[in-house]
Amino acid sequence: MQHWARCFYISFLPGPSQGKRRVVITSSSNARVKLIRALLHERKARQDARLWCLEGVRLLEEALDAHLQPLFVLYASERLTNPRAAALLARLRSQQIVCEEARAQVLDAVSATTTAAGIMAVAPWPPPRPFAADGLLLILDGLSDPGNLGTVLRTALAAGCVGVLLAPGSVDEYNPKVVRSAMGAHLRLPLRRLETWQEAAAVVADRRVWLADAHGEMLYDAVDWRTPAALIIGSEAAGASADARRLAAGAVKIPIAQAESLNAAAAAAVFCFEAARQRRHRDQPNPPRV
Repeated sequence: MQHWARCFYISFLPGPSQGKRRVVITSSSNARVKLIRALLHERKARQDARLWCLEGVRLLEEALDAHLQPLFVLYASERLTNPRAAALLARLRSQQIVCEEARAQVLDAVSATTTAAGIMAVAPWPPPRPFAADGLLLILDGLSDPGNLGTVLRTALAAGCVGVLLAPGSVDEYNPKVVRSAMGAHLRLPLRRLETWQEAAAVVADRRVWLADAHGEMLYDAVDWRTPAALIIGSEAAGASADARRLAAGAVKIPIAQAESLNAAAAAAVFCFEAARQRRHRDQPNPPRV
């Protein structure tokens, strides 16, 4: 963590008088507000500090359920008027998490959405989780659209994939658009960013690696996904990189009637849920297709 990030972190640790006095933040020049703005709008700020911003009651509930403790919370009381929001604030305070009230317009000024949800938090990145030996591991190759990445993460979690590897060139997983689309997947799905394809090769050494390709030699439902496997999904614009093609042992396709292609998130859903279907019937020699 760089010096400025360490200073911010230390300044947000609860002090002896915090929680005993009511101070409403009315200016966007407040230090905590400025940090949230940086984390929402600057990839370098997120990477240097290894922090991210969580917005909304539901995501903060999931963070606490996953034992991820925010460093601090800002909220606009006029937008948190239901019992669920009140229960969340009580839960945060019971864990000695600093909760400061801010004017709604202050949160709107820094939010990544048009109208802020009414509560924001800054938290450390979730700790790394190991990938299970069995099951399907996704490798995303140069995926650049934040909404697509977030949807892939959400889909992978829902389908029971063992995790996701982000190959070089992929969009930042803590981009606020990714976080919104992922709907809390960051908190439960093993996720790892790779610096090189050599790292990817080491991670998947014990898995059969497939490449999603419109011209692949195998149909997606003809592959036996019950064994340990990895699937590379490439960029929609540029397709799979040369490094991805070298790593793959074979190419697999989804038959398409008339459209030119599926976007990465839609393709990932087809593959992930086919793998999940097969695993539900793993003891049968030929998994039923209906």
